[in-house]
Amino acid sequence: MTRIGALFWLGFCLVMGACNRSHTKKVIAVIPKASADLFWQSVHAGAVKGAWENKVGIIWNGPPNETDIAGEMQIVETMINRQVDAIALAPSDRSAFKIVVDRATAAGIPVIIYDSGVDTDKYATFVATDNYAAGELGADRMGKVLKGKGRIVMVKTTPGGASTTARESGFRHELDEKFPGIQILDERFGMASIAQSLAVTENMLTAHPDLSGIFCSNESGTAGAVQALKGGGTSVKLVGFDFSPMLLNEVEAGLIDSLVIQDPFRMGETAVIEAVKAMRGEKTPKTLFLAPRIVDIENLKNPDIQTQVHPDLRKYLGAPGS
Repeated sequence: MTRIGALFWLGFCLVMGACNRSHTKKVIAVIPKASADLFWQSVHAGAVKGAWENKVGIIWNGPPNETDIAGEMQIVETMINRQVDAIALAPSDRSAFKIVVDRATAAGIPVIIYDSGVDTDKYATFVATDNYAAGELGADRMGKVLKGKGRIVMVKTTPGGASTTARESGFRHELDEKFPGIQILDERFGMASIAQSLAVTENMLTAHPDLSGIFCSNESGTAGAVQALKGGGTSVKLVGFDFSPMLLNEVEAGLIDSLVIQDPFRMGETAVIEAVKAMRGEKTPKTLFLAPRIVDIENLKNPDIQTQVHPDLRKYLGAPGS
């Protein structure tokens, strides 16, 4: 072999070696609807745990809030163009994300849908809380605390969000079936914003001064509603959704009657585990539902509840490369 040929071959081997090394560790893009709420931070921590256990890398990237549908779609497009090995996606709108999910699958990138559904079946697995059942759980709690009679309102989340729409539908249906003496007077969107949820709650409290209860279908809606109730000397029963340190404190203080909670840490971990299976060509279930539960003053201090509502974010999100 000539000296030039030897140098060419050495260079080729070095380049190929580098390329092979760069693809040794598989990478999963984990895309949330938003990034600020404790819910999404907990999903992130669970995804990191799943990645560590399976020796894969993750790219965590989401828009600042759940109403930035275009921004989240652009992130998905970017990950497809980067040719990541799999995508775990929480779509903020069930119809809008059909295009990008279908495109990813057509590009040979397996997609795990988590938290909220999408209007296509071109995905490997759907990992989520049973949101319809969660709404029913909230209705059962409202029926119990109001003893089957009262006038209530709902602080909904965003139009087109599959998970929160399912909660709201489950809540309505269960009230109709089991508690016909409870009337829903008004329903307004908080647009996944504490400030907007506060404003619509104040407006509904003013419009309906004889309210007995409020149901909220997500964390920011619950946070806005409880702020509206503060200082009002009201006896309105608030059944909220999801958790944060502030919301848990308000349960303990009695201003929030109860919270329907999910397990976002487990959701993130499960989404990554299923993504690993899918990219390895292993069979995955089409749907994996995680059970919701009620937290109130009576069970708030239970060890299993405390473990669920206080995931070790420092352990997983403080690590390099997470």
